[in-house]
Amino acid sequence: MTGRTYAEQVSEFHARAGERIPEEQRPAYAVLRAEQERLDAEGVPAGAAKPGTPLPDGALIDPAGAPTTLAAACGGRPAVLVLYRGAWCPYCNLALRTYQRELLPELTSRGMELIAVSPQRPDGSLTTQEVNELSFTVLSDPGNQIGRALGVMNTWSQQARQAVTAVVTEVSAANGDGTDDVPMPTVVLVDARGVIRWLDVHPDYSRRTEPADIIEALKVLDRG
Repeated sequence: MTGRTYAEQVSEFHARAGERIPEEQRPAYAVLRAEQERLDAEGVPAGAAKPGTPLPDGALIDPAGAPTTLAAACGGRPAVLVLYRGAWCPYCNLALRTYQRELLPELTSRGMELIAVSPQRPDGSLTTQEVNELSFTVLSDPGNQIGRALGVMNTWSQQARQAVTAVVTEVSAANGDGTDDVPMPTVVLVDARGVIRWLDVHPDYSRRTEPADIIEALKVLDRG
């Protein structure tokens, strides 16, 4: 590992952002912080997928608009799957840049794939890839087929829906299916047979799986 952790970077982001928030937007940001605390308190959904189960698949779309699947993206290789919310989410962009820098070299050396999936339209996936200079696969999942099958969908409160629209974006306009449904940030380690070997879900979307924890989890593949 050569750089700062995600947690260190997000702490700096919060400090900078806190200084720049206009006074009139502070109530909305307070609502979003309360939403993060609520989600964290509720924890990982009881029905979330467990290791040992097959990785679900669906009709996905690449940044050029071409149809594909997770199986095609994995190509029969073990992979790390990252579910993220969209290009509009600063935490997602920060996490994906960190994975590009700190995780991808290790996965490449092992012959593994890194695949990021969100419910946004393909042009949003392209934006995510280009703005963050990502060299790994980024796909769109209209309708959150993967997130729903894994049982890791976010639950917005009405207040949070209004707040995110007011200060970030209208999520339904970014999503491929016209809803504002998003998955909880989730990292899944899948083996070459398509079986989930490890899964880490973050109900509080400001938190993400650290690259060091993912690399440590790769040991389950070494054990067969």
